[in-house]
Amino acid sequence: MMDWTDRHCRFFHRQLTQRALLYTEMVVADAAIHGKRERLLGFDAEEHPVALQLGGSDPAKLAEAAAIGEGFGYDEVNLNVGCPSDRVQSGTFGACLMKTPALVADCVAAMKAGVKIPVTVKCRLGVDEQDIETALDAVADGVFAVGADALWVHARKAWLDGLSPKENRDIPPLDYGRVYRLKERYPDRFIGINGGIPGMPEAKAHLAHVDGVMLGRAAYHTPGILSEVDALLYSEPPQPFDPDALLETMCAYAERHIAAGGRLGHVTRHMVGLFHGLPGARRFRQILSEQANRPGAGAEVLREAFAAVDRVADQAAA
Repeated sequence: MMDWTDRHCRFFHRQLTQRALLYTEMVVADAAIHGKRERLLGFDAEEHPVALQLGGSDPAKLAEAAAIGEGFGYDEVNLNVGCPSDRVQSGTFGACLMKTPALVADCVAAMKAGVKIPVTVKCRLGVDEQDIETALDAVADGVFAVGADALWVHARKAWLDGLSPKENRDIPPLDYGRVYRLKERYPDRFIGINGGIPGMPEAKAHLAHVDGVMLGRAAYHTPGILSEVDALLYSEPPQPFDPDALLETMCAYAERHIAAGGRLGHVTRHMVGLFHGLPGARRFRQILSEQANRPGAGAEVLREAFAAVDRVADQAAA
């Protein structure tokens, strides 16, 4: 989710669900240590609960980066052992770490020793020619032995040799059953599942077998589904989706961001899928895509986009 789940995306998503745990895009440990920390790690208090996802393979650096994240107020720190991008391959971390489960365990042990917040791991079933039975067990055994608080599993292999990062999100077949078997092996440990889950009904079905469900692309491209999370998965009293309240909150947020030197498009680029499948959604996307990045664009663009949906929806109802 690099370049997707930034602080603006997370603030927007938090308006749709109060209970779901939100994750940052992956931040490389070296960047957290040496980079511009406020830009990389800063977030709005309203985003809680929010987890910082780190990338790296040096236990000492990951421990330092985790401590920095804890200092910023994150509720959890997560080690990425699943990203197949070219960037992580060149740095020998992300999904590459599936090949070195002992090193993954060392990284988790160092992070656990350095922070008091939960330390979790996100991985794949395996990489390249690995046997997914032995590869996944090796990572799980290692991280749970040193105290990992949860293991999230993207239920696909990653093919580092032969597939692009984009292809790795779709081509390797999903095997949810393998994640279920891991949960059977670890009934008292938190096992979460990820990969190709399109919406809340499917998420709830997975919860009959595992402890948690992680949504990535579905939540990003069709964020409206997040408004179902609290009632369907957390048994909260149903709350009707209120587009007017959302509009006012996001306008105020966008105005604060613009006043601090940002652009409207930084915020609205994450919102284009909000009304997916509803009357007026195409016009909504068009207004945001064409106008939000123009010089001087302000919250009035967001108001115009929401109004376009309302007008079309009212006409359809009439």
